[in-house]
Amino acid sequence: MPRTPTDAAPAADASLSHGLKQRHLSMIALGGVIGAGLFVGSGAGIAAAGPSIVLAYVLSGLLVTLVMRMLGEMSAAYPSSGSFSAHAERAIGPWAGFTAGWSFWVLLCTAVGLEGIGAAQIVTGWLPGTPEWAWVALFMVVFCGANLAAVKNFGEFEFWFAALKVGAISLFLVLGVLAVTGVLPGTDAPGLAHLTGDGGFLPHGAEGLVAGLLASVFAYGGLETVTIAAAESPDPVNGVARAVRTAMWRIAVFYVGSMAVAVTLVPWDSPEVAEKGPYIAVLDHLGIPGAAQLMNAVVLVALLSAMNANIYGASRIAYSLVERGQGPKALGRAQGGTPRVAVLVSSVLGFVCVLLSYWRPDDVFPWLLNMIGAVILVVWILIAVSQLRLRRRVEREAPQKLVVRMWLFPTLTWVALAGMATVLVLMAREPDTRVQLYSTGAMTLVLAAVGYARQRARAGG
Repeated sequence: MPRTPTDAAPAADASLSHGLKQRHLSMIALGGVIGAGLFVGSGAGIAAAGPSIVLAYVLSGLLVTLVMRMLGEMSAAYPSSGSFSAHAERAIGPWAGFTAGWSFWVLLCTAVGLEGIGAAQIVTGWLPGTPEWAWVALFMVVFCGANLAAVKNFGEFEFWFAALKVGAISLFLVLGVLAVTGVLPGTDAPGLAHLTGDGGFLPHGAEGLVAGLLASVFAYGGLETVTIAAAESPDPVNGVARAVRTAMWRIAVFYVGSMAVAVTLVPWDSPEVAEKGPYIAVLDHLGIPGAAQLMNAVVLVALLSAMNANIYGASRIAYSLVERGQGPKALGRAQGGTPRVAVLVSSVLGFVCVLLSYWRPDDVFPWLLNMIGAVILVVWILIAVSQLRLRRRVEREAPQKLVVRMWLFPTLTWVALAGMATVLVLMAREPDTRVQLYSTGAMTLVLAAVGYARQRARAGG
């Protein structure tokens, strides 16, 4: 297999600081799995799938676990702030790294704006009459400033955000399990009544399960951040290894566990589940005072955490791309161990997305949302293909680097690829997701063509 120039290149992160401590990485790994999508989008998933949402989260969780294992294997062997983009370049070629990196950068910058809008809507609900855009601007200034100053600021924000998220959802799970077993005062054990009644476990049949599966797949946001952040820690190899080895139980407890508690305690077709979300519905059912405002505060923390992490991730992906000759040099300037221009540009583009939601809500903004709709699947496919190609090379050239190993290689890698292909087919069948698939596909093809043309030009030069 021919080597790409990346094989012989020095570490692309030499000018970045190593200000993230192990406690930062540990909490980023633990809390990063609790994304805003879990709180915001799970109600729609339950409404579509009914109790089978638990099965949907199990299936999507297994797929995400395999992706994380593959990514962890490569990131432990080759730590880089470019993460999967650098691995794709090393394994497949510069065009693949270009495509993975810039498509994910667009996704993260757009997500920063979306999360800012969501956070501002919560705050304006508490403080009516205040302008949403002003709150978004405030959040953007705070997190942009923190990321500009030093990477340890990003780490500290994420440490405490993650601690709050983990604490909140752990308390929810404890209360839920006590209620399910009938131990919680004032509650009776519901048994299996809500899982088998009103249409059964699959009230909307296979189509409902498919809708729940598609909703659950895209709820797993933020899992990649720890492999990006590990490159700026004193011991990136062990940091990645610890995070990846605990990924499965974190997904099982936080995602599958909370969905199981919700559909066991509250009827899946309760209007409150779809309108307020399963977490508020459960807490209301248990008679917890101020449940709605309590969960709004948790969702706000999750959204702010995602904003912070996405500004960080976008800036590091852009920086790594430029260091590998895949973007404008201005984005690769690092001062004080921080790629400050990349932080600024990523934050500004996030705010531009916010402005587009006000200025062009009927054409440009929906087009942008559709364009990023399936980017994560493109990234996952490139991760799997990269791992297939890199594993044999590492075994042959540097087996000591395989600190983390993909289970049952290559069988489970192929299983994961089959799972991703299945999700793509399901997206093509559903009218609501088909336009996202086609829009993302168009952007991916354009980036791949540009990346390949650049690769040919550099090879010819």
